[in-house]
Amino acid sequence: MQRFIGFIVSSVLVLLASSCQPVEKKITVLTTTDVHGAFFPSDAITGQTLPGSLAHISKYVNEQREKTDHEVLLLDNGDIIQGDPSVYYYNFENTEQVHLFTRAMHYLGYDAATIGNHDIEAGHPVYDRIRNGMQIPWLAANCIDKETGKPYFTPYSIIRKGKIKIAVLGLITPRIPDWLPENIWSGMRFDDMIQSAAYWVPFIREEEKPDILIGLFHAGLDYTYNQQDETTLKNENAVRLVARQVHGFDIIFAGHDHKTWNEYEIDPEGDSVLILGSSSKAKELAQASIILQKHGRKWDVKKRSGTIISMKEIEPDQAFVDHFSEDIQEIKSYVNLDLGHLSTPLSTSEAFFGPSAFMSFIHQVQLDLSGADLSFAAPLSFNTHMEPGVIKMNDLFDLYRFENLLYTMKLSGQEILDYLNYSYGLWFNHMQNPSDHLLQLVQNQNGRFSTASAYYNFDSAQGIDYRVDISKPIGNMLSIEQFTSGEPFDVDSEYMVAINSYRGNGGGGHLVRGAGISESELSTRLVKSTDKDLRFYMKKWITDRGNIEITTIENWKVVPENLARAGATKDYNILFKN
Repeated sequence: MQRFIGFIVSSVLVLLASSCQPVEKKITVLTTTDVHGAFFPSDAITGQTLPGSLAHISKYVNEQREKTDHEVLLLDNGDIIQGDPSVYYYNFENTEQVHLFTRAMHYLGYDAATIGNHDIEAGHPVYDRIRNGMQIPWLAANCIDKETGKPYFTPYSIIRKGKIKIAVLGLITPRIPDWLPENIWSGMRFDDMIQSAAYWVPFIREEEKPDILIGLFHAGLDYTYNQQDETTLKNENAVRLVARQVHGFDIIFAGHDHKTWNEYEIDPEGDSVLILGSSSKAKELAQASIILQKHGRKWDVKKRSGTIISMKEIEPDQAFVDHFSEDIQEIKSYVNLDLGHLSTPLSTSEAFFGPSAFMSFIHQVQLDLSGADLSFAAPLSFNTHMEPGVIKMNDLFDLYRFENLLYTMKLSGQEILDYLNYSYGLWFNHMQNPSDHLLQLVQNQNGRFSTASAYYNFDSAQGIDYRVDISKPIGNMLSIEQFTSGEPFDVDSEYMVAINSYRGNGGGGHLVRGAGISESELSTRLVKSTDKDLRFYMKKWITDRGNIEITTIENWKVVPENLARAGATKDYNILFKN
């Protein structure tokens, strides 16, 4: 009898002890960012296998979901519908079908996504169509509808995983009005990220009482980028500042800067905030592991840790590829579309050393589309060649990599001169003897040479005749003689200039540091803008003409010619033959 009573007592004690053990739950948050159209595991143009794609992501996510020890939350952090033919096609060509992005998000089971600046870049017809057809929330609390004063997109989302209530607040980098013309984002304003977070976090904490609060921010961490600091209103990369200045976040996911982040910040009340971010093109994803512990009816975050997961060793999900096989075939057909016939070979490498057929082609398209007095443009591919024959859509993706709009801007003659002096100052050396380099080059530790400045900042002009005197100091090499038509060029007159949107918004510094126009004044110089990117209009320009024969416009010359010839021969061999 005593043994029986002892057994009962010990059993009760064991049950009491086990019931006192705290209950724990694990949540795994997987986040992609800056996918830039990398949906499928092979390049639509070259057919080459890619190191990452949403097909790779699908495989990894499915493996995580099969595990029974945790709940999985899947998020995307913006810039996904720009940068690849797969999304370009559904942005601007196949506009009747539900967008590939929408269907991929639903197929993969994303719980929420934040919109990025390059998603806004596609224009109202594209992102409004997506927003209206999405079954998951597309977030951006600081993107405000001017008419209603409320967020244009969903500000935050509440997601339940089992018994855990998770709030996800989305924010977008607020500098979009500095990069894009107003017709692209009309009716909206973009508020400061810190101020927006300071409003929404207390609201969410009080109204929703979530167990976990996640920031899904399409912005980076370097708040000093582009001469900004912690006091800069509407700082482009304010993730770290939000973590430091706004109490209440458990985790913040970063994006936009294509950099990898896995660190902690301390908020104003001394609590730590985990910050995670992965690189671009679905080569990685950021993974957060959260352990929650139950106290009464409340779940508290006990532990958080982050990992950046590489897709390098992950096999693409064949089921994902099979599901979108018709899209893959349709995209392949699109990039192989015959547009016209090219009678003149085009080479971007020639554009580094003087007038070239390639740059004459770009300038002519810009001048025809804009009706401007002159055109500024740079080689946007380093070493791409196109032989005479059929022009296909994939050739335009090769030759013109970036999806820039075409601006027409008003500049004075002096500003045009200063702009070009700045451009060639990034580009050419002050040569004193034939052994000098023509180009400004740098050599890495492996002995390989590259241009000292980004080649996509090497703007030349068409519509005016000018000389670049490399015997003169950098910044004072250029002299403009006249318009190519024979009309005089006057530094005190104003002219219409065709220029891409990256440059027109201050990219590269040509207008701001070169021409001396303040950033706040740039928008006042904009006369008109296209509503679609320049590649779209290049396609139409070619198809309207059928047979394309490009004449190299020899409107500028590098002098002294003996120095230029010696430097160009040497540098061409260094960059493009060796």
